[in-house]
Amino acid sequence: MPSHNPAFSRGFPAAGNGQYASWGAGPQQTYGGAPTQHDPYAAPSPYAAKSTTYLTMDDVVTKTGLTFLVTVLAAAATWTLVPDAVAAGLLFPALIVGLVLGLFISFKQVANPAATLAYAAVEGVLVGAISEFYAENFGGNLITQAVIGTFGVFFGMLVVYKTGAIRVTPKLTRWVVGALFGVLALVVVNLIAGFFVSGGLGLRDGGPVAIIFSLVVIGVAAFSLLLDFDMADEAIRRGAPAQFAWYIAFGLLVTVIWLYLEILRLLSYFRE
Repeated sequence: MPSHNPAFSRGFPAAGNGQYASWGAGPQQTYGGAPTQHDPYAAPSPYAAKSTTYLTMDDVVTKTGLTFLVTVLAAAATWTLVPDAVAAGLLFPALIVGLVLGLFISFKQVANPAATLAYAAVEGVLVGAISEFYAENFGGNLITQAVIGTFGVFFGMLVVYKTGAIRVTPKLTRWVVGALFGVLALVVVNLIAGFFVSGGLGLRDGGPVAIIFSLVVIGVAAFSLLLDFDMADEAIRRGAPAQFAWYIAFGLLVTVIWLYLEILRLLSYFRE
C-alpha cells in the first residue's frame, strides 16, 4: 500500500541496509531454449527480511515512543533553557538542517537509531523555537492546547484505524495523496502571491479563508496518519526487519509535527 509520507513512499528495505529485495528472478532460460514457467507466488516478498529478527508492533511502539520523547525533550530544553534571542536565531538553521536530514532519510531509506534520533532532536529544537514565539505573542496556554489537540487527533485516528471505522483502501490512499499535493500547491502559490499582493491568497492571514484552509490541512494530516498506521501494519505482515521500526518512527514524527504546527497556527487565529 503506497503512502503519502515520503518516509514510506519508496518501499521497504530488505534488511535495513538500504538495499531493496526483488520480486523474484523471473523466468529462467533452460538449455533446451524454452523458458521455465515463472511462478509469481513463489517469488520472495520485497518486504522479507534476511535475518531472523522480524519487525513487531512492540518494536514500532518502543522506537516511536523514544523518538517522540527525544523531540519533546529537545523542544522543552530549547524553550526553557535557551534565551529568546538565541532561540530565534536557531529557528532557521534548525529548519534547514531538519529539511536536509529528513530528505536524506527519506530518499536513502536510512533505518537506524542515529539518523532518526538526530532528526528528532533537530525537529525538537525547531518546535521549541516556534512554540516559544507563539507563547510570547499569544500566551503559553496556547502551546498546551496545541499539544493536547495534536495527541488527541493522533490517538483518535489510531482508534478509528484499529476499530476499522475507516479502512485504508487504494481509493482512500489516492484521495489523501491528491489532497496532500493540493495543499502543498496552494501553500506555494500563496507564498509566491505574497510577493505581489499583501497576504497572498489569504490562506495565512488569519481571516475566514485562512481558518478554513487550516481546518482542511489538519484534516489531511489526520487522514495521513491512517496511511502511516496501515503502512506499519503492512511492514509487520510482510516480515520487515526489526530495524525498520526506526524508519516508521521517523515517518510518524514527520506527520505529527506537521499536525502540531498547523493546530498551533489555527489556534493563534482565534487569539487574534
